Amino acid sequence: MKKLRRVFFLSLFACHLSLAARGAEYNAALVADMDTGQVLFKDRADDLNYPASLTKIMTLYLTFDAVEHGRLRLDQNLIVSKTAANASPVKLGLAAGTKISVEDAIKAVAVHSANDVAVVLSENLTGDEGDFASLMTRVANEIGLSKTNFENSSGLPNEDHMSSARDIALLTMAIYKHFPQYWKYFGIKSWSYGGKTYPNSNRLLGGYPGADGMKTGFTNSAKYCLVATAKRNGHHIMSVVLGAPNKDVRAAVSRRLLDRGFATVGVEAAAPAPQPETEQYRGVEDESEEQAVYNPPRAPVKTYVAQSAQKVQTVFPVAGGGAGVQFGAFSSRGAAAAQQSRVSSALGIGTTIEPAPNGMFRVRANGLSESSAQKIKSSAAAVGIDSYVFH
Repeated sequence: MKKLRRVFFLSLFACHLSLAARGAEYNAALVADMDTGQVLFKDRADDLNYPASLTKIMTLYLTFDAVEHGRLRLDQNLIVSKTAANASPVKLGLAAGTKISVEDAIKAVAVHSANDVAVVLSENLTGDEGDFASLMTRVANEIGLSKTNFENSSGLPNEDHMSSARDIALLTMAIYKHFPQYWKYFGIKSWSYGGKTYPNSNRLLGGYPGADGMKTGFTNSAKYCLVATAKRNGHHIMSVVLGAPNKDVRAAVSRRLLDRGFATVGVEAAAPAPQPETEQYRGVEDESEEQAVYNPPRAPVKTYVAQSAQKVQTVFPVAGGGAGVQFGAFSSRGAAAAQQSRVSSALGIGTTIEPAPNGMFRVRANGLSESSAQKIKSSAAAVGIDSYVFH
């Protein structure tokens, strides 16, 4: 009997050590099938965490939406403000008053995670980063993110800037399903600009079979975070890791989670690509504990579905119509930007500032159906904003 008790307590102690080791690897994690939305593994996926630069997934989501609906063009040049130029590293170091194209801005954020360029995008989309953060949160809620609040466009530290592994997974799937034509930007291994080459800090690109994205993040509060995606044998799998203690653990855990995801959907393991020695991680492995952790009951994740799509259309009206709404013409771009911010805050409408005759600047929402334009006009009147429908 004593021997049995001793074996029991030793087993319990070993289990406790294994759980502690697993917990030390990350704060939260989730694996999902990106095409079906099915959760294949989750661990503390709904806990609040600081998302660091995973925030920029939403910044790019809104940028892609603006490009898709004609509010921005990939070849359009954006002006860098003093606020953007003064952003904290990591950044490109753009000087105030200089310009960067929308496409280069996308690459700077997706590959180098440039904070100054995230601010450039936010200011050019809404006129003010604070207004942009409010829009980020509003759209996040519209597409089903229930535990996310954004305070800035970059993920720089703010105690109210929070998300969860599940929300980050939902956001990743939304950008994948909404804007597949822009998914390629998340798989760029390195990018050259201004005479410098910036490598992607996602170590799985080129180092994990089928890896095609997605985004890294780090702050002292958030620790090391990574959304990693890979496509193999017709299956697209995503892992989310929040709060890993270092880059090596972040990469190692992401690989292991993706392996488990592919195994769950019946894809055999591929021969691993050679990895730099610095990326190897020797964690505590206990097969019985892994089985318990990695095989929860399957549950559907709330993906981007038709109902959510309809809600998002109220924030970003779908292009394709011949109507539009003008919210006034102003003598200065600054005044137009202020109106643009007011419209965004009150109505959740994305607008453009266009040159008008006599040196004026007009604020317009373009490419709307007649019914959408009339609804927006009515909504604007209800909150005291003058507007008219044009064709």
